[in-house]
Amino acid sequence: MTSATFLTPTEDRAGHRLDFLLVTDMVEPGSKVLDIGCGDGSLLALLRDRKGVDGRGIEISREGVNTCLAKGLPVIQGDADTDLADYPDDAFDYVILSQTIQATRQPKVVLEHLLRIGRRAIVSFPNFGHWSVRFDLFFRGRMPVTRNMPYSWYDTPNIHFCTIRDFVELCREVGATMEKAVALDAGGRPIRVTLPWWAWNLLGEQGVFLLKRR
Repeated sequence: MTSATFLTPTEDRAGHRLDFLLVTDMVEPGSKVLDIGCGDGSLLALLRDRKGVDGRGIEISREGVNTCLAKGLPVIQGDADTDLADYPDDAFDYVILSQTIQATRQPKVVLEHLLRIGRRAIVSFPNFGHWSVRFDLFFRGRMPVTRNMPYSWYDTPNIHFCTIRDFVELCREVGATMEKAVALDAGGRPIRVTLPWWAWNLLGEQGVFLLKRR
């Protein structure tokens, strides 16, 4: 008799995060990729194994860098707010910023660097406009703690909360073309139906955008 396998809603049977699988689907095989804020290297390893990318990573924490190096990933310690200016134009096919832009000090400047360094940029972030966030603020009068924003207000690394509509407006300001935009539900699955931005802003827990320069 075999035991049943229970999955967390945000992972597949192999333990891969569903948002990472979506990002992986956006990347062409064999591409040159820079993953900024790559954490423990899970996304970079997935891209290497499934898409055969020539991947590089930047991670601010020494622990994260050491974990990546142990996986055989070429990752250096660095800060998105200060180190991206050193990279030349069009150095990569894709530059990825996953769940990190809200933790940067200058999100607009960072996004401009992504679009300069890469021929395309992929950005994902938690949506502060989700209905559950609004519920906590309106009815409980407290800053929300969710699966995608698991920190209390006093110890969160997130310093620039934004909504999906906020990010769409930022893309317009920096002159980015949105080649693909996906809102993810609470389980990390894409919201498949066509909805206006205000509905995505209400129902999507995360946004994932594939961008390029105009």
